[in-house]
Amino acid sequence: MPKTKTSSSAKKRFKVTAGGKLLRRRAMKSHNLTKKSPKRKRRFGKDQPVAHANERALKKMFAKRGTR
Repeated sequence: MPKTKTSSSAKKRFKVTAGGKLLRRRAMKSHNLTKKSPKRKRRFGKDQPVAHANERALKKMFAKRGTR
């Protein structure tokens, strides 16, 4: 039986923590930054946990790493 491969798109967009949680980056960060407040722009730098509703589908994409 061949190994299950990690989805390349998921690998680039999400990070799996040591505890098995999935983190994503925030949206709205890439353009029109002049109208956004400094406080809002600072928050874009921090990763945010993935919504509970999406976790199961994403863990399937991560094969081994997301199965903790």
